[in-house]
Amino acid sequence: MNFIWLDDFLALASTGDLSLAAKERRVSAALFTRRIRKLEEWVGADLVERSGHPPKLTPAGQRFVGAARDLVYRAARMSEEARSNVSEGDTILRIACTHALFLNFLPNWLHGLGNASLSPMLRIADVLSQCESMLEHGVAQFVVSHSHPKARGTLHGEAFKSALVGHDELLPVSTPTGDGLPVFALVGAGQPVEVLAYTVDSGFGRIQAAVLGSQMETASCSVVETASVASELRKMAMAGAGLAWLPRSTIEDDLRDGALVLAGTEEWTIPLEVRIFRTCQDLPGNAEAFWDALKLN
Repeated sequence: MNFIWLDDFLALASTGDLSLAAKERRVSAALFTRRIRKLEEWVGADLVERSGHPPKLTPAGQRFVGAARDLVYRAARMSEEARSNVSEGDTILRIACTHALFLNFLPNWLHGLGNASLSPMLRIADVLSQCESMLEHGVAQFVVSHSHPKARGTLHGEAFKSALVGHDELLPVSTPTGDGLPVFALVGAGQPVEVLAYTVDSGFGRIQAAVLGSQMETASCSVVETASVASELRKMAMAGAGLAWLPRSTIEDDLRDGALVLAGTEEWTIPLEVRIFRTCQDLPGNAEAFWDALKLN
């Protein structure tokens, strides 16, 4: 269960309107609706009656409001108690990072910061939605993730600030034929292509939908498999299951060795920013010092 879903549900219960609640949560109505459905799947009951307008909470939904508030409250209290129990001499920084950046980008970037990265760190790898939840609830002090101006999520809201720390790009790739051409290729309208897609809790999924959604419909892309992380889609692509959009930072060796080849022209490439996010609230001294050091580099 993702605590973001609880915050979404409480926003819906408060506003009584899907569009207003999605706006309050700073996500698209489509993504907001999918997250509410995810919560319903986890609860095992319909929480929202969608047949009328505006939608109303079902009896189960009305009962769940109190439980959702209690869960959010308990999580917040646990986080506060954990922070209050940390001694002043404990200088551990807590950085959550998406899987695609955790093994390659994060270690190299931290090494390049020199003395700024010498504080003991707890590094956590997860999908973007979970990283967002950890930052919102104080489990992490920072989140490092890919970002795109057209795909604004929770961390792009007024409660958070960020710094640009790198660049990357999502490339459409496929296994090659014997002639070195892509087995699966984006060749134009009306030509169907089998695509390996990201799930809705993936940051790449949000970015891909925001930037290339209409283009993918025109190209008759047919989703054959989904996964929440790039490493899983890479395995599927390497096995010849379809075309996937993968970050260059994770497939440079595959492209150089010819195990994967580009499967589309430049118009299908998505430029990415790598950003570190934090809340606008004051952080412990060591975390503020780390942030200040980032702005100097």
